[in-house]
Amino acid sequence: MRKMHKIWALGMLAFVLAAAWAPAALAQDNSQSATAGDATQQQEPLPQQPQPIPAYGDVNVPAPISENPPLSGLDLPSLEPHAAPLSYIQPGATFSESADSNVGNGTISQSFVSVTRAIGSVTLQRLWSNYDLAVDYFGGAGYYDQLGIGWKALQQMDLQQKVTWKRGQFAIRDSFSYLPEGNFGGAYGSQGSQGIQSLGESAFGSFWGGSGLGTFGLTPRIMNVSLADISENLTPKSQITAAGGYAFTHFYGSQADGANFIGSSQVSGQVGYDRILTPHTQVAAVYGYQGFDFSIFGTAFHSHIIQLMYGHRITGRMDLLIAAGPQFTHLELEGIPDFRIGGAGQFRLRYAFPKTRVDAWYQRYLTGGSGLFAGAQTDMASVHADRPLTRLWSVFADIGYSRNTRLQPLPLDLQTTCVPLGALNPDGLPLCPGVLANSYQYGFVGGGVHRPFGHNWHAFASYQFNELYFNSSYCGITTQCNRIGNRNVITVGLDWTPRPIRID
Repeated sequence: MRKMHKIWALGMLAFVLAAAWAPAALAQDNSQSATAGDATQQQEPLPQQPQPIPAYGDVNVPAPISENPPLSGLDLPSLEPHAAPLSYIQPGATFSESADSNVGNGTISQSFVSVTRAIGSVTLQRLWSNYDLAVDYFGGAGYYDQLGIGWKALQQMDLQQKVTWKRGQFAIRDSFSYLPEGNFGGAYGSQGSQGIQSLGESAFGSFWGGSGLGTFGLTPRIMNVSLADISENLTPKSQITAAGGYAFTHFYGSQADGANFIGSSQVSGQVGYDRILTPHTQVAAVYGYQGFDFSIFGTAFHSHIIQLMYGHRITGRMDLLIAAGPQFTHLELEGIPDFRIGGAGQFRLRYAFPKTRVDAWYQRYLTGGSGLFAGAQTDMASVHADRPLTRLWSVFADIGYSRNTRLQPLPLDLQTTCVPLGALNPDGLPLCPGVLANSYQYGFVGGGVHRPFGHNWHAFASYQFNELYFNSSYCGITTQCNRIGNRNVITVGLDWTPRPIRID
């Protein structure tokens, strides 16, 4: 399996290096001159993603603050420059059929099983002079054609409300989901509802919680992140930001084999100071706090983060962010304080080529453990690219990887009253929450194609391979056990996405 992990790493590295090298060359050429031929090379908007009508004016006018938000804030700069904002409502629906080789998301090989999904969605964006409201909802059900699984509900809703004034803004954001599996690498290939990132492109990173990093089992779970943030311009070149949030993950029921997961909640806060050095370059200093609590008594802990951030942006084309700094974690193991010093940070590169878009990122933070651990040190990375092949056909590709290391063992008093999953149980004790492993890795790679039919219908087909890998401690005292789960998913489907209905 070491060979497979090296392939994951090399694939991610090649993706990022290719994306980082080409933008530098193109940015240098574009800074010298802009020819009329450039306009003819721009990507045509896909019918299922209507774009606002571009505003007229001098292209050399500096971008307003909304197109160059602070690095320490939650908003990402738009890669559609000088777009005229619109108020609209857009309904939609997705119907898909998948062939899944490991529908139970376990470590035991299975045969292909059919999964049918039907989802409806609605997106609302309402703009006033000083208020912006965005709501994105999808809901439906999936039918898993395997005994003991059957119907599973699929629900997600994202909300964002902004209040702006001359020198700043205040925003409230919320992301809610009720899904049978994790939300990292769980795309089905549809171009339907994409969540809060499609509404203002908010930077919901793993720092704030609410992520399921690694799909294991099919236990329904509620994941919610609520945030409030504010930013204020001190001078034309400096800003301060502050944000606070609460996130929780709650699992309903247990697996068919009796395994159960660890619920978690998280309180987070962040303050930052940003400074614009040049029209394209920013720096920032950030302090962050994370407080974790779990459904297991005596496992709460908290951490402090200090980061320096560097960002380089070319309006409508490139967004680069690099951030790093120390992390101080305070735990208490069986009543004994445990103080640890580590590192935290992130990297993000978003680039819009004339016809191709690339989004690559890496993050290292403490997380809630995704129900498997009571807290984890998480490294996660992902690369996404999409490109039109012709006027009708377009393709996309994704690759992602996460590594999660346990921060603390289960309390001793709990270990004496439960048994790990898969261990001998002559006394009939309940199973311990989570898993016995000290770390696990999860990776996925996939791609697909899209094609519109008429004005409102779009077909898609996709393939994705997933691997979940627990380290050897997952087996406990057993010398051998199944600790690696592979999953192949082939999906075909149909989107109904009519044109947005303007409500100005």
